[in-house]
Amino acid sequence: MRDSITSIPVSEVFEPRDGCPICRMRDRLEERVVEYITGAAMMEPDVREDTNKQGFCITHYRQMLKRRNRLSVALMLESHLAETEKKVFAGLPLVGKRTTKQVRAAEKAADSCFVCNQVDWAMERMLATVCRLYENERDFRKLFAEQEYLCLPHFSRLAIPAGGMDKRWQQEFLKAASALSRNYLQELKADVHHFTEMFDYRNNGAEADWGNAKDSIERAVEYLTAREP
Repeated sequence: MRDSITSIPVSEVFEPRDGCPICRMRDRLEERVVEYITGAAMMEPDVREDTNKQGFCITHYRQMLKRRNRLSVALMLESHLAETEKKVFAGLPLVGKRTTKQVRAAEKAADSCFVCNQVDWAMERMLATVCRLYENERDFRKLFAEQEYLCLPHFSRLAIPAGGMDKRWQQEFLKAASALSRNYLQELKADVHHFTEMFDYRNNGAEADWGNAKDSIERAVEYLTAREP
């Protein structure tokens, strides 16, 4: 599975030049993993062992439920609930160290997600490929610079593999990534400010010009969180 989800060509992700390319990369990876685990893979012993232990976050539960394969989700939930009971509630809860251990086990179970872990593993490798392509291919450098923007979380995440780049290209890459993120932030600031001004009674007539402000709140949240609100 891990080999297949990293087979998405990185340049293909960057081609649309619409929104954040790293968000598109994550979305495609999530789609592949969710499709995989709600299909025949739910009956593969090694996959079920992992999903039993790790469970899923609310984002990926929602994505699985949208696929309308409720039996697959129910089967995974059935075994994950049993595994959670065994890990968290085995034996009677006691005071002191036993309670602390139980709370920690509950926190670990609540924070774990099979899809997140698979996607994070693949993203790490694909972001390293982004840096490698930037170093080696002039066409990709041009394609990178033509992106609409980089959201804040993915600008931050790109900076990690950039630390291993050839010094000749590292500064240029980080400068280009920073420009994509900051320029869009400045655009959002102006649009959100314009949104607030439109609630002044002097700007509220029939000829009111909202410009790009109407969806500025949603776009700002997506920029800050890497998720559509």
